[in-house]
Amino acid sequence: MADKVLMKGNEAIAEAAIIAGCRHYFGYPITPQTEVAAYMAKKMPKIGGVFLQAESEIAAINMVYGVSSTGKRVMTSSSSPGISLKGEGLSYLAGSDLPALVVNVQRGGPGLGGIQPSQSDYFQSTRGGGHGDYRMIVLAPASVQEMAELTVKGFELADKYRMTAMVLADGTMGQMMEPVSLDIEVAPQPEKPWATTGTKLEREHNIVNSLSLVPDELEMLNFKRYERYKVIEENETMYEEYMVDDADIVIAAFGIAARVSKNAVNEARVMGIKAGLIRPITLWPFPVAPFEKAVEHAKQFISVELSMGQMIEDVKLATKCRVPVTLCNRAGGMIPSPDQVLTAIKEAANEGGNK
Repeated sequence: MADKVLMKGNEAIAEAAIIAGCRHYFGYPITPQTEVAAYMAKKMPKIGGVFLQAESEIAAINMVYGVSSTGKRVMTSSSSPGISLKGEGLSYLAGSDLPALVVNVQRGGPGLGGIQPSQSDYFQSTRGGGHGDYRMIVLAPASVQEMAELTVKGFELADKYRMTAMVLADGTMGQMMEPVSLDIEVAPQPEKPWATTGTKLEREHNIVNSLSLVPDELEMLNFKRYERYKVIEENETMYEEYMVDDADIVIAAFGIAARVSKNAVNEARVMGIKAGLIRPITLWPFPVAPFEKAVEHAKQFISVELSMGQMIEDVKLATKCRVPVTLCNRAGGMIPSPDQVLTAIKEAANEGGNK
């Protein structure tokens, strides 16, 4: 078994990015993800990489655009308000079909909100994040180990499909410390014949651009992009199921909410209530299949979130509203307790006649 080291989640992301071959990082400090930038500031110069604290989040994401166009692995990180500022750049990356990894360690909102953990950027991330028709691959870790592993996975998926991948963590994941193994297998980086590396008079010029002034050409590009997204939906969904096979009450939760919910499921089982958990790991593409399977026997779904209720809409879509889907939540930086989730499970069981 590989040795483990005690690391904070944000530091695990930074080290994993380096392991994945990232040698360019551009960012701007904001709580609760500043440790990512601080770690990169110390480490990058020692390994021949580039760290640059940009003058703003807008500058940082455009620096990412520039480096990505050369075919290099590049990353930026921020927290909720900072990601909003990066929205235009995220759209430009999508419009140019450029791979990059973006990390969002979420804090409460809207506006500047607070610095405590949240999951209220779900809509922003799973619906694109900026203007236009596009998607990002969105990965939701529930442990420090997954913070590291999904960072590597994010780079690989971004390169494979030429698009932005986002690690979407709540502030708890970024700030908590756990043992983590950094013995992570990294696939070889693919060739990037589209990159702007200079022709040396040996090939035609590569042009990276998101502007398309001919309507039918832009339509064709969008159709082709969505064909690629369909392939991702068919092949890249990830999720965890816990005690779902016979569950009457199924919890849907990700990140820290999933860890809290797993404790509540265990307590419910002790009480004789058949509860289970589906944890989406890819928030986009959303793992519809386990919900379609569970709805055949489940009497109710409960979406546990650190928001006013956002993922619940995807749960309702996945279950086609065949059974009730209710919300158990805290917002503004608060985290649901296992007791709160257990109470929601008991109420659902009583309503369904499962005493």
